[in-house]
Amino acid sequence: MTTLVERLDLHAALPRARSRRDTETDTVQFAQAALAAAKQEGLQLAVRARYVALAVIACLLPIVNPTWEQLYYVVLLGLFALIGWGQVKVGRVGVSRSELALLFCDLALLTYVAVVPNPFSSAHWPVAMQYHFGNFIYFFVLLSGATLAYSWRTVIAVGTWTSALWIVGMVWVWWQPDHDPEMTGRIAAAIGSDQRLFQLISPNSIVFGARIQEIVVFMIVAVTLAVAVRRGNDLLIRHAAIERERGNLARYFSPNVVEELSKHDEPLKQVRTQNVAVLFVDIVGFTAFAEVRTPEEVVHTLREFHALMEQEVFRHSGTLDKYLGDGLMATFGTPFVGEADAGNALRCTQAMMAAVDTWNGKRKAAGEAPIRVSFGLHYGPVVLGDIGQTCLEFAVIGSTVNAASRLETLTRALDCELVASEDLVKRAKSELGSADAAFRPLIAQAPQTIRGLEHPIAIWIQARGGSHRSW
Repeated sequence: MTTLVERLDLHAALPRARSRRDTETDTVQFAQAALAAAKQEGLQLAVRARYVALAVIACLLPIVNPTWEQLYYVVLLGLFALIGWGQVKVGRVGVSRSELALLFCDLALLTYVAVVPNPFSSAHWPVAMQYHFGNFIYFFVLLSGATLAYSWRTVIAVGTWTSALWIVGMVWVWWQPDHDPEMTGRIAAAIGSDQRLFQLISPNSIVFGARIQEIVVFMIVAVTLAVAVRRGNDLLIRHAAIERERGNLARYFSPNVVEELSKHDEPLKQVRTQNVAVLFVDIVGFTAFAEVRTPEEVVHTLREFHALMEQEVFRHSGTLDKYLGDGLMATFGTPFVGEADAGNALRCTQAMMAAVDTWNGKRKAAGEAPIRVSFGLHYGPVVLGDIGQTCLEFAVIGSTVNAASRLETLTRALDCELVASEDLVKRAKSELGSADAAFRPLIAQAPQTIRGLEHPIAIWIQARGGSHRSW
């Protein structure tokens, strides 16, 4: 590799050296995006649940009290539906004053309905009689809806605001004068000295004990639900982190391997030896190409090239081992041995060559110089396993890897695009059948001495299919 490529390798390695704090920040951002999506889904679910609940209550009202005055409450139910629609429109993750304001309006409206008598009612009940109808239970409907979309802090806020509004309503009712003291006196005379019974049936009695009990029970339920919501959010964040790790894993392994690794991680931990097909890809003359272009043009070209190459690696069930500046290394049969690893490697290489030819056609049409790429393929035993202490890397090492790299370098001397070892071609023929179309472009060559190997090895080459020129 040249000095320029080494510098590019250094820049490519910098993201891998990011601090743990940066990684945690990325995970939090990823989780926040997941929470935002989950909240929108929760709000949609909550408003649907609200509409169903309001429809059920609207049908229940005339059954409980079949009078025209119940239309007043039907109109108020429409206001609840409108508030729910507004919450969906303004809802977002984080602090939203408009959303909190709508939530408070929800609770205030329900407090008003539960405490203030129906102005269109023909029965002039004392104000305190509203407490005898047990309307406080409807606050639980709003509380349950809050757990579908809001944070645990907001659920606690719902419990606190409800308790405060209920106390304010209680004080307001207690402040109201007795509009029918004669009836109160008759009830007191009929009961006698039993004050507890008087507090229960008196139309002007607030029944403070029952009200305090409602508040305490509501807060207990709110805190319990808040804990459940917090646990749910924590699980969501952990799930988001796992999905992010799975997404990162998918950038290196083929989708079918990711599916296996997401279930079983032991293959990465076990150090072992197995037969693998190794592919090396490199751009020829990249130094001269880069010297006359801006860094932005160089990086843009590399990104396009790597995108084409990695697409074919994953499409042919390969593993992207690493980028090598202006090249890459891929393996077939890692971390699991497949049924056609050598065949997949050969087909992947030929697909890469076709992709490069197509890409060069587009570059030529745009007035840009074509890219000359070389490939080296070998098949044999390698050592697999994690290396490193804190920052682990799944390593593939051994003479097979070194030989594949040197076969790629041999393409310059033989003026061809691909050099594949006899071991790989022989294995691929046993997997695909010797009549497969992948072997037609291959030309057998005399054995070559490869540095690092004890004996010369037979090779096969494939000529360049497109027209290329050097820089």
